[in-house]
Amino acid sequence: MSEQKPGFFKRLWGEIVGEVPAQPEPAAPQTAPLDPAPEPVAPSPLPEPEDIPPPGPPETTPGYVEAIEGGLLPTAEPTPAPVGATEPPATATIAAEPPRQNWFARLSTGLKRSSDQLTGSITAVFTKRKLDAATLDELEDVLIQADLGIETAMAITDTLRRDRFDRDVSGEDVRAVLAAEVEAVLGPVARPLTLDGAHKPFVILMIGVNGSGKTTTIGKLAQKFASEGRSVMLAAGDTFRAAAIEQLQIWGQRTNAPVVSRPAGADASGLAFDAVTQARAQGRDVLIIDTAGRLQNRDELMDELEKIIRVIKKVDPSAPHATLLTLDATTGQNALRQVEIFGQRAGVTGLVMTKLDGTARGGILVAIARKFGLPVHFIGVGEGVGDLEAFTASDFAQAIAGRQ
Repeated sequence: MSEQKPGFFKRLWGEIVGEVPAQPEPAAPQTAPLDPAPEPVAPSPLPEPEDIPPPGPPETTPGYVEAIEGGLLPTAEPTPAPVGATEPPATATIAAEPPRQNWFARLSTGLKRSSDQLTGSITAVFTKRKLDAATLDELEDVLIQADLGIETAMAITDTLRRDRFDRDVSGEDVRAVLAAEVEAVLGPVARPLTLDGAHKPFVILMIGVNGSGKTTTIGKLAQKFASEGRSVMLAAGDTFRAAAIEQLQIWGQRTNAPVVSRPAGADASGLAFDAVTQARAQGRDVLIIDTAGRLQNRDELMDELEKIIRVIKKVDPSAPHATLLTLDATTGQNALRQVEIFGQRAGVTGLVMTKLDGTARGGILVAIARKFGLPVHFIGVGEGVGDLEAFTASDFAQAIAGRQ
């Protein structure tokens, strides 16, 4: 017999009618515990002035100075520079250069754009064909377009016409003639900058158009002279740009060279006068004076440059002992006009060619040398200190002709 189920009301209310079964207490909703409020942190007291560490020396990685000049790195708000020479901190040392390629390898790398374009065009003209008048005309056009100058182009084609006419000529044959002709033109102007010990200080005035690399070149020269054991002083004569003053002060720290400076906007000729006076009083070996970049077609700016030179001569009638014009190789044919005008107005004694690594127009140096015959003291193929070297005609000729 099956077990009888309780009635409906019994199942609903229990044994006693109206007894309500105990209901389980609803579970408390699960909520994430709130994090206790953080205790307020008392701000650390500001250090006393004497506890603030002095600023360290500036970075000395290659390219830092150029980055500042080009506005690529943020710089602190410039503070007015005191009048007179400011001795650099005792901790400033010459930046150590990492191991580098030899100079010819760096020169070949720097001139690669110029040589690739030139030799590529030559190879396109001479592809195992006999040398005829049409080929020589094509070659002459190629050489002129490479900014070597009409005279140099004609000299090369005349040599080929005399020695190889109506014969098979390869690109290598032409490159050999090109290298020989370039060396013949540059050989007489490849002269080192000689510092005459009879002049103390030996005053070097750096001039050139805007952006030609004057200030950077000054820093590299200062480092070169300092490594030779010479005492150097720098003068921040580019008073139009606060960044140029700061840049030169950084180079002064690197080379342990005092920098004569004034606040931006000060009179450049007055600063040059003070710099020569102080360098003489301190017995410095070399004084290098920076100047503001100026276009050669601005008469009022060229007048100011002439005034700086006149003021320098009031302290030392023989100064400046070297007036170096920095030329940006990327300007091409315009560099010829710069040499002409600056030479007339400022008495240029020597040239420094910069930025040869940034152009395919390095042949302009050959045209300048043939036309003016001014000494070429240094060439630059990069931003590092070791990328500015004394000019050597044979190395340049072999590099630009693509002959390793």
